[in-house]
Amino acid sequence: MQIKITGSGSYIPSLTITNGDFANHTFLNEDGSKLNHPNDVIAQKFTEITGIAERRYVDDNQTTSQIATIAAQKAIEDAKIDPETLDYIIFAHNFGDVKKGTIQGDMLPSLAAKVKYNLRIKNPKCVAYDMLFGCPGWVESVIQAQAFIKAGMAKRCLVIGAETLSRVVDPHDRDSMIYSDGAGATIIEQTNETGGILATNSASYTYDEANYLFFGSSYNQDNDPDVRYIKMYGRKIYEFALVNVPNAMKECLEIANLDIKQVKKILIHQANEKMDEAIVQRFYKLYKEPYPEGIMPMSIHKLGNSSVATVPTLYDLIMKGQIENQSLNKGDIILFASVGAGMNINAIAYQM
Repeated sequence: MQIKITGSGSYIPSLTITNGDFANHTFLNEDGSKLNHPNDVIAQKFTEITGIAERRYVDDNQTTSQIATIAAQKAIEDAKIDPETLDYIIFAHNFGDVKKGTIQGDMLPSLAAKVKYNLRIKNPKCVAYDMLFGCPGWVESVIQAQAFIKAGMAKRCLVIGAETLSRVVDPHDRDSMIYSDGAGATIIEQTNETGGILATNSASYTYDEANYLFFGSSYNQDNDPDVRYIKMYGRKIYEFALVNVPNAMKECLEIANLDIKQVKKILIHQANEKMDEAIVQRFYKLYKEPYPEGIMPMSIHKLGNSSVATVPTLYDLIMKGQIENQSLNKGDIILFASVGAGMNINAIAYQM
């Protein structure tokens, strides 16, 4: 029995926000004082560090569960399956449905239940639940789907990663330029084909690291202090990721009894271009191997960081031929890897 991705779909919002669109924002320091540099200099430095030139935002009337439904429908069609045959719908997100102009996340019912409703699935044995695991949520949901299938509790699962981070960012925090919206979905199922999930590896570091990403007040001290926004300690996250993610990837390869030279692609969470490149370079240094050109496809330049959606969206775009000079071919060994709030990390060794 092999457990494979048999279909994928994604939703890329239509609204493109360039770095130039932040020209009129008032960016502040944590204490409420103005930043020393003008916005064009801030945007230039931001691009140099993150690689992000554009990001996508949802329309005013869209929510996370709605864009997830679109991605899910595409994955179902791609896999050519009857949605009534799904045993689980696992939906990775972090903030629920945050409607435009509101200050609360709606998770009642769960977003997975909303997607099941939107898909008009009647089967009560299709269990729908949400996964809150920071940015690595989609990868962890795939790991859970595999566990259900291996245990004989399921044969076919719909795994979704979607987020509308544009609704939870502080417009006075320059880190807000990192975040974006999007949705990716995959069908994970038992097949008779070769390949599939070869090994997995997960960890949660919380002793000192739990609050590297957190909900905090706006940097504008005139705003309501009880309205919270996504905040992060970027330097601490960078240092944490650079040490722990390469090790997690290496452990995953070792569990699968694979050599690093067998790896054709690394699909890593699109968090920050410089950080991702440093992680993968450190990974190859662990093996004393050169960093292969083209090993790490990137979508962050135009799509930004959509949290749980980055990895499944990247996978789907490559499969649909929409990432230039990148492809995945049958038999290829690839690594999925992610890091995020918690602090959580994970990796999957996978054969196409």
